[in-house]
Parts: sequence; structure tokens; C-alpha cells
Amino acid sequence: MSTVDTIKERLSIVDLVSAYVKLDKAGNNLKGKCPFHNERTPSFFVSPDRGTYYCFGCGAKGDIFTFVENFEGLDFMGALKVLAERAGVQIVKENPTARSEKDRILLALETATIFFERNLGGSVAEKYLTGRGLTPAIIRQFRIGFVLPEWRTLYDHLKSKGFTDAEIEGAGLSKRIDKENKDAGGRYYDTFRGRVMFPLSDSSGRVIGFSGRVLVEDEKSPKYVNSPETIVFSKSHFLFGYDKAKYQIRQQDYSILVEGQMDLIMSHQAGFLNTVASSGTALTFDQLKMLNRLSQRIMMAFDADGAGFKATVRSAKMALELGMDVKVVSLPKGEDPASLILKDKEAWRTAIRSSKHIIDFYLERVCGEEVDARKRAKKVAELVLPFVTLLKSDIEKAHFVSVIAKAIGVHEEAVRGDLAKVKTESTAESAPAPTPQAREIDLSKRNYIERRLLGILLWQESIPKETTDRVALRKKLEDIIGKKRLTELEDVFLPSKNELIFEAEITYTKPDVLKKTVAEMEKTLEKDILKEQLEGLMRKLYEFEREKKPDEAKEILKQCQILSNKIATL
Repeated sequence: MSTVDTIKERLSIVDLVSAYVKLDKAGNNLKGKCPFHNERTPSFFVSPDRGTYYCFGCGAKGDIFTFVENFEGLDFMGALKVLAERAGVQIVKENPTARSEKDRILLALETATIFFERNLGGSVAEKYLTGRGLTPAIIRQFRIGFVLPEWRTLYDHLKSKGFTDAEIEGAGLSKRIDKENKDAGGRYYDTFRGRVMFPLSDSSGRVIGFSGRVLVEDEKSPKYVNSPETIVFSKSHFLFGYDKAKYQIRQQDYSILVEGQMDLIMSHQAGFLNTVASSGTALTFDQLKMLNRLSQRIMMAFDADGAGFKATVRSAKMALELGMDVKVVSLPKGEDPASLILKDKEAWRTAIRSSKHIIDFYLERVCGEEVDARKRAKKVAELVLPFVTLLKSDIEKAHFVSVIAKAIGVHEEAVRGDLAKVKTESTAESAPAPTPQAREIDLSKRNYIERRLLGILLWQESIPKETTDRVALRKKLEDIIGKKRLTELEDVFLPSKNELIFEAEITYTKPDVLKKTVAEMEKTLEKDILKEQLEGLMRKLYEFEREKKPDEAKEILKQCQILSNKIATL
């Protein structure tokens, strides 16, 4: 039995999906709100019998592997690693020479991580990390390493392990030297030199890049150097620590978002395992969507300086647009999470517990900065009210209208009046509406009924104990639309067979209702087909009469009368 089959045998799709999505019983299936698009009414269904899921809203479908791939943003091998660990299955390693380009690059990054880790012991970088408060255990957990301030120690090491120049460069670990630069003495040099190395991992824990912090700061070298975009690493789809925090975020039902790697690692060391970091880059919608899938509640703990405040405001606005509940963690002036935890771990815990809703936080800040009452009210209208308009709940909006009115000393009606005038420009990236992966081949009434009846037939033929006579249904369909047409329909809908079965299962849960519905649809379909045939004959009759062909017209008229009588009896 293959590794994939073993995992599928051990892992139930219901157990897997229910760890991510709240599911309720729906006949033989389960349903819930789709994790792949925003919806109010559940349209996401899971079938325990077939081990598959399908969303009637956006068309997402598949098995446990495709679910993990789409939810976690992984490729198949990444999903395999996650599911194998969950199922307790050991993945049999393949021949490294037979791996794909992507796998080779991931292997190069893993090899580099081990190389950096080995360099750390006894180095100045290790002293720096322990001086910042990190324990040996947390250093090992996050696999922090060090690279010497030399031109190509890593490049030479990877070459000795059999990696090609293209693979090393493709992993973002080396750069091609300008031909005119003779002093460098070679074609390639290491991307990272003389830096503390923080491995960046995907959702399954595979290293996909690095962030290197310079040990000795100077005006020439940037404080941090991050891996470039590669086929395995995309900055806009990555959150530092996500692989270690995702289960805790789901379990605790909120995430803590910080800026830097040290902030994140110190927070985990302090016991806040639901913390992730934006790694000092501007937060994106894709990153927030990753968190929103796990929990709609988020606490933002950015630096207390001006840049940190601007990042908080921008990020909070995006999160509100996604319907998230956003709180802000206030830090003492001049502190970041890492420095605060180093001084007093309990102070960090208190700051988390004392977090405030973004609107309360922003309102207090604006009111505290402006003494003049008129100017204060104007600033609140300009800066705070746009956040109120982003709230999805009318009750929440009413609450904050009341809070704002009291804070600036005006009537609630005045706040509502200004709120109605607010025009907020969405920061959301424009994207086309989700398109279902399976749709009717024709939206006409006849084709719609054919599709529904075919779904019922396929459903009945896929279960051991039928709830309506499937043999009679197939024969009736062949009689009404013809064997050829039925075969054509089965071929057309073969890719969406599971969706048709799902639709039938969740629609017709009562056998008596099913039988009655099938009979009505059969009658309607037969009547529609006969009407189409009658319309065709009537056109021919008109042509023969116009061409003065009485014999042909007489024969067509007889056929019309037969069809009319058939229609009348249905």
C-alpha cells in the first residue's frame, strides 16, 4: 500500500476538516461555512462515505490532500508531510537525484539550514542570541544558525553536496557575480554573509527561505537581508512562525501578530504559542486571510513608535475589511515585544490581556493628542469614523457611535450623520468573484431538469441501499431523452460527478419526497421534449402549407395531433 493510501486509510476526512471548520450533520453528510470564501449560509459539504468535500458556493472540492494544500497554501509534498505526521505514517524517502526542481531547491535550503546550525555553536552569533534572552532550547526549536562573513562558504558546501549552480541560485542562496567585478574572484557569491540566520518555514515546516540579521551594524549593510522570491518562497503569502502557531491559533481562537523574528521567538518562549510575525514587511491581504481561516480574532502588537502605529492602522483596516475582530496591544514607549518580554514576561502577559479594540485604541490616541474640542471632533470624524464603516455588524456600529459621541461630547445623531458621509476606499485587492468548478452545460429549463435527474441517478447508483428505484429511473430517462442523450450527459458531467451526487444527497433526504420529485421532474421533462417536437412539426406544417404541399401538410398535421394528445395526458 502506498504512503498516500495508508494516510487515507488512517485519516477520516471528517476528523481532518472538522479540525479547521465547524461541521454540522446534514443527512449522511456534514455541512459548514466554506473556509475558502466568505459566506453567511453554509454551502460547504463533506461526504464521509466518499472521503471528499465540495462547496456549492465557490466550487472548491477534493480529498484530504487537496483540502490541506488549499487551506495551508502547500504543494502536494507539503500536504503529504502534514498529513503523514498527523496520521503517524513515515514517508519513505525517494532517490534525491530523481526529485523535481522544486524538491531539489527545498533540499538545498534544508542542507543550508543544517550548515548554518552547525556554524552557530560557540560563535559570536550564539553569544548575541543568548544576550538577547533566547534559551538554547528555543534556538534549536527555531533552528537559528550563523553564516561566517566570507564570500562563498555556503556555495562551496552545497557544491560538495552535488547541487548545481542553477539550484543554489534558484534557492536564493547565491548570486551571480558581475563579470567586471574581478575582486570577488569567482562566478557566484553567497547571498548571506556574517549574519544570524533565521530559517523561514512553510505551513508544513519545510524551510523555504531565510532572514539574515547582521551582527555588526554599519551604514553600508542593511540590518536584515531576506531571501528573494523563488519558486518555493513568496513574501506576500508567508508569516514567520505560522507552522508552529497554527494549531494554537485554532485552539485558542485568536492570533497575536508581531513584526520581527525576535519578537515572535521571545513571545513563543514566554508561552504565547499563537504568535506569528510579519517579518518586518508590510502586511498583505493574503497573510491576513491565512490567519482569518484559523480564527477571526487577531491582536496586533507592533512597535510603539510612529512607524509601528502606521503599520497598525493600515493592517487593522485590512483585517476589518475581512470581517475580523481586531484588537491592539499597547506597548510602553520605546519597547517592542522582545525587549518587553526580556525585561518582564508578566508585563507582556498584562499587555495582551489589556488589549483594546482598534476603534477604542485609535479613539483614545486621537483624543489624547488634541486638546481643542472642535479640532478633536474633526480629527475623530476624519480618522476614526472610517474604521466604524468597515464593521460588518450594525450592532457593533451602533455601539461605537455611542462611544465616540461620549468621547467628543456630541449627540449620537451628529456622529451618525457624519458616519453616513464617510467614503472609505477599500484596500482589498481586486479579485474576480469565485467561479464554481462545475456548472450546468445549459441553463435552459430542460437541461436543468436533465442535470438534476442525472444527479439523482448517479447518487442512487453509488449507494448500496437505494431510496428510489434506480433501474426504473435509468430506463425512464432513456425512454424520455434517448440512450444517446443520456450517455452524452454522463460524459459531460463526468468531471463533476461528485458534485451532482452531493447536490442530490443534501436536497432529497426523505425517500417519499424524492420519489414524488422524480415523478414530477420526469413528467415535466417529457412534456417539455414533446412540446419542442410539436413546435418543430408546426414549423414544418407552416412551410408545407406555404409551399402548397397538401399531402405532406396532412401527414404532419396527424403527427401534431398525436403529440398534442400525449401532452394533454401528462
